[in-house]
Amino acid sequence: MAELMHDDAVVSSARHDADRAAAASGVAIRELGAVGEHAEAIALLSRIWGRSPENPVVPPELMRALSKAGNYIGGAFVGDRLVGVAIAFHADPERHALYSHIAGIAAESAGRSIGFALKQHQRAWALGRGIDAIEWTFDPLVARNAHFNITKLGARPQEYLSDFYGAMTDGVNSDDETDRLLMRWELRDAGVVLRAHGSSAQPETRMPGDRNVAVPPDIEGLRRDDRAAAQRWRFLVREQLTGALDAGGRIVGFDRAEGYIIRPERTTA
Repeated sequence: MAELMHDDAVVSSARHDADRAAAASGVAIRELGAVGEHAEAIALLSRIWGRSPENPVVPPELMRALSKAGNYIGGAFVGDRLVGVAIAFHADPERHALYSHIAGIAAESAGRSIGFALKQHQRAWALGRGIDAIEWTFDPLVARNAHFNITKLGARPQEYLSDFYGAMTDGVNSDDETDRLLMRWELRDAGVVLRAHGSSAQPETRMPGDRNVAVPPDIEGLRRDDRAAAQRWRFLVREQLTGALDAGGRIVGFDRAEGYIIRPERTTA
């Protein structure tokens, strides 16, 4: 009974954090269950990713099946206007995690922390179902997403995935290899809880031997202006991060000016 009460308190606190984050962003967040809402979500995500109606980010029938099977489809609204979507499905039972496949915010609503509010809603949803972690991937060259995932949310990189999706035809990934970092967000971790409560993340304490792997400040702009330079960054960051992780190092933080903070494997004499 004590454990159940503890879990109830954790879930209640997470829901309160999610409500506070949504209010601070000026949005209402709820699950999307109707066919029309799914269509609206697909249209928004397709606009964000530069997909045509014939090549949607998520096929409508798959979206419907995911919803029916009890997975997470969340939407952020300003009034009646959908401005953000997040879709996640249940992972392998042994991982005891929710896998967050895609999340996007309309360009006109950027800078309002709606993405943070959506992730807090997703966190509360997962905890309410006894799920302790959420996993997802992101492009390691996108500095703002690295900062958001690692610094603002408190998620931690687990694995570097080279050309994870293979070739993709959209307005974001075309003509580039789809490298990704796999993230794991431990929903009960003390640092994650503090961030959910609204506490600012403290800079990672540097240790002797820590080093950095830099990324460009604006890879999206670089892809538009100098595709060859963007490709060079892709291969350089891939080589440095895979080398560090394969040698037993860990990515323990992200610095806007210096990039990923790598902590090498500690050995004892």
